[in-house]
Amino acid sequence: MNAIARFFKLEENHTKVSREVIAGLSTFFAMSYIIFVNPSILSQTGMPYHGVFLATLFASGIATLFIGLYANVPYALAPGMGLNAFFTYTVCFGLGFSWQEALAMVFICGIVNVLITVTSIRRTIMRAIPEDLQHAISAGIGAFIAYIGLKSANLINFTIEPANITSINGEAFDATRTAYEGGITAIETSGGPVPAISSFTDLTAILALVGIIITVILMVKDVKGAILIGIIAITALSLLISPENLSNINFAESGIGESFHQLGVTFGAAFSSEGFSSLFSDLSRLPLVIVTIFAFSLSDIFDTIGTFIGTGRATGIFSKEDIDNIDKTSNTKLDKALFGDVVGTSLGAVFGTSNTTTFAESGVGIGAGGRSGLTSVITALCFFLCIFIAPFVSLVPAAATAPALIIVGVMMMGEFREIDWSNLAIAVPAFFASIFMGYSYSISNGIAAGFIFYCITMTVTGKAKDIHPVLWGVSALFIVNYVIMAFL
Repeated sequence: MNAIARFFKLEENHTKVSREVIAGLSTFFAMSYIIFVNPSILSQTGMPYHGVFLATLFASGIATLFIGLYANVPYALAPGMGLNAFFTYTVCFGLGFSWQEALAMVFICGIVNVLITVTSIRRTIMRAIPEDLQHAISAGIGAFIAYIGLKSANLINFTIEPANITSINGEAFDATRTAYEGGITAIETSGGPVPAISSFTDLTAILALVGIIITVILMVKDVKGAILIGIIAITALSLLISPENLSNINFAESGIGESFHQLGVTFGAAFSSEGFSSLFSDLSRLPLVIVTIFAFSLSDIFDTIGTFIGTGRATGIFSKEDIDNIDKTSNTKLDKALFGDVVGTSLGAVFGTSNTTTFAESGVGIGAGGRSGLTSVITALCFFLCIFIAPFVSLVPAAATAPALIIVGVMMMGEFREIDWSNLAIAVPAFFASIFMGYSYSISNGIAAGFIFYCITMTVTGKAKDIHPVLWGVSALFIVNYVIMAFL
């Protein structure tokens, strides 16, 4: 135990083994949905469901273990939500690439991100972000996490008028169609979703509300492990109310042998004749391939940067000096964390999944007291154990993890107080870098909007010279990306 404490510098990080274990478990339960959601999205491209399931577990577990051991930070990695949807609905369905070709592009994206990281470009980008926007991103991550929790808890319902629906499952909406093979998995709308509070006739909403109350009371009373206790309590309550969930566990469908057989289909598929060879066989598609890789890379980079700044600075995991000196040395904790993150994307592509990125839900473990890489190691071990106990992990309902996301989000929003809201030139980009992040359901979109409006407001107020050249360049790249994507 003492060796573990010394390796992870627990005393220096003001933590202890028990707290790190609780934090690691809390992070895992908060993000465990990805091991079921990711296969359900990617399998629509023709990828074998259980193969993607194992690919998700291996990619997440290895990447999370690596960042914990190498960088000694409490973050977890897994295939990113949004990036997996882009992989399926835009790259495969919209642009017509095969899933093997898409995996090849994800692998190249990972290599590009490694080069950007080791050549200090990524670190310089972080250094270029103004302090006010750093605080806005931090608070925005909190608002985003809380919003994810509210949606998962079914505390907010949305109504969409049929006239505003543009596509279902990546296909053009047909009002006369009444059945969809495999059910409805994704709806895109041009606008008009009207939010409303739940009527509380839904069991998930009721359980989540109870979970919020329990977690808040425990947090206010400063009970150690409050978040994990809340997750366990609501899971137990859910099983007491609906014991039939125990009998719904299907061990046959999650058989280890069949899953490994299907993993053989996805593993290394990026390097097969249907992957790299096919991707570059038609040179007329090369511009489209480059643009797609660029879109993958841009979203991946800024999702991670936003998460690190958002959760790390607010909790002291990364000091102000870490961020301020990030382009002067390559040996800071933040620099190691950035490198640890980029390993995941190419690794995920090899196993057979979309971009692996640092999860905002890591904030749940951080909120539970996680401050070292031991938190990540515990989370990684949970991913590996899911190879054998996956059916039981599914017993943890969204109602149990949603309160944790909401409470952690609330705690992170304290960064709003550091922003000069009286200065409209700062307030406008800060709004887009924070609140818009949740509205657009994307960390990178929020950062992009914040950067662009910062360049605009600083220019019109005569402070263009204060804008870091990198910020100009990144904002221009975001604009180019949005213009190109509009025509894809």
